[in-house]
Amino acid sequence: MIEEEKQPMEGDDVSAESNGVESEAMNTEAVETSATTVEVSTEPQAEGIAEMPSGDSSALVDELNQKVATLEQQLEEWTNHCKRIAADFENFRKRTQKEKEDLEQQIKCNTVVELLPVVDNFERARSQIKPQGEEGMAIHKSYQGVYKDLVERLKRIGVSPMRSEGKDFDPNLHEAVMREPSTEYAEGAVIEELVRGYMLGDRVLRHAMVKVAAAVESTDGDDGSGSSDG
Repeated sequence: MIEEEKQPMEGDDVSAESNGVESEAMNTEAVETSATTVEVSTEPQAEGIAEMPSGDSSALVDELNQKVATLEQQLEEWTNHCKRIAADFENFRKRTQKEKEDLEQQIKCNTVVELLPVVDNFERARSQIKPQGEEGMAIHKSYQGVYKDLVERLKRIGVSPMRSEGKDFDPNLHEAVMREPSTEYAEGAVIEELVRGYMLGDRVLRHAMVKVAAAVESTDGDDGSGSSDG
């Protein structure tokens, strides 16, 4: 009974051998399947690389460079265009500002010119009217106060009187209404300012009407006659 239990069964050995062969076959099949999968997965990548020849990539680079050059040229053109617009606007602004200043100056000049005869009348009154008594002196001081206030306000806006006496005659500033021989003044000098001229800044508001010195004619001379011994 004991010996019969120790004897191996033939059927069991065959089954174990069969299982080992079957397992080895399955492992081999799995390795082959994995290799096939790797080979199949790498084939599309190789095909994709092969689809772009070197000539096509060079053409693409040239096309991109051409587009970049075109865009750079357009950028430069638009930049120059914007600069011209900015320069034109700045010139327009300066021109408009100057025209505005000139217009304001012209309006100011026209207004002051209308007031100058009033100043002339005050000056004539001061030089010609001699106040008599306390009442006359009070009136004199009153209108002289108005005159001084008017002159001061004109000075504030840039109006200044010309001081022409003793200076050389200048046709840009003076208008000669008389000529008078003078030994005190050189020929061509202003002897007297008959009507005062005025300036507004460097602009002439009114030319001064002046008397100009002329050369004194000589009264000494030889008449050409003479005595002769006989």
